[in-house]
Amino acid sequence: MDIKPTEITCSKMFGGYNRRYRHYSPTLGCSMTFYIYFPPSSLPSNKFPVLYWLSGLTCSDENFIIKAGAQRTASSEGVALIAPDTSPRGLNVEGESDSWDFGVGAGFYLNATQEKWKHWRMYDYVVKELPKLLSENFPQLDTLRASIFGHSMGGHGALTIYLKNLDKYKSVSAFSPIANPVNCPWGQKAFTNYLGSNKADWEEYDATHLISKFHDLSATILIDQGEDDEFLHGQLLPHKFEEACRAVNAPLLLRLQPGYNHSYFFIATFMEDHIRHHSQALRLP
Repeated sequence: MDIKPTEITCSKMFGGYNRRYRHYSPTLGCSMTFYIYFPPSSLPSNKFPVLYWLSGLTCSDENFIIKAGAQRTASSEGVALIAPDTSPRGLNVEGESDSWDFGVGAGFYLNATQEKWKHWRMYDYVVKELPKLLSENFPQLDTLRASIFGHSMGGHGALTIYLKNLDKYKSVSAFSPIANPVNCPWGQKAFTNYLGSNKADWEEYDATHLISKFHDLSATILIDQGEDDEFLHGQLLPHKFEEACRAVNAPLLLRLQPGYNHSYFFIATFMEDHIRHHSQALRLP
């Protein structure tokens, strides 16, 4: 069980490299994989700011790297991309793979409090373990200059992690985030099983509730949402988040994109805007 990351694949792209690593996670109690896209560097002493991507339901660390088309802009902007997995894997917990929206591939970026799911601690993995691992093993990364974004479940993760850790991240953005999970079936299923029945515990992982407590933001929150997204009204609820932001004057740019659905085709279309949004924030003093 090697805690230090071991490289398992490498592919050159836009002058930089997609490198996939495996390591043992003490936080999750299993082996995990993650991707880093290292942009090209003319000087060995250059340290790249980092931009974390959190993926959605059923995804692994591979979907974003293969489908999102993020590397071109990351290369030109000099930003390293970090793509972790979405849950622990290989623990063989009863029922972990019974449904696509809970368990394996559906960690919801929280710390589970229910005994059965005690290893589902993706919040601590993303916020604490992974940045420490990167800082200790990759001197070319400046982990103190970090931003975060994601899609769907990962958009929920990015928003909640950012709002609860404004000292750790310079900016946040999201594609089609689950913006008010306490009020949608995906969130209610996950929170009931991971966190128990106390709704107050759920609100600690709900961006629409958190924005009322953490709204002294240094950068505008950017959200892109496809208007033809089949999950828009039943699961994602971005307008609830928009109302909550308005109530506390939190800076939000919510862009409704006509004709787009929930897919990576949508994500790839607007990816450049998001990386430039973060690149600007990461370069501010």
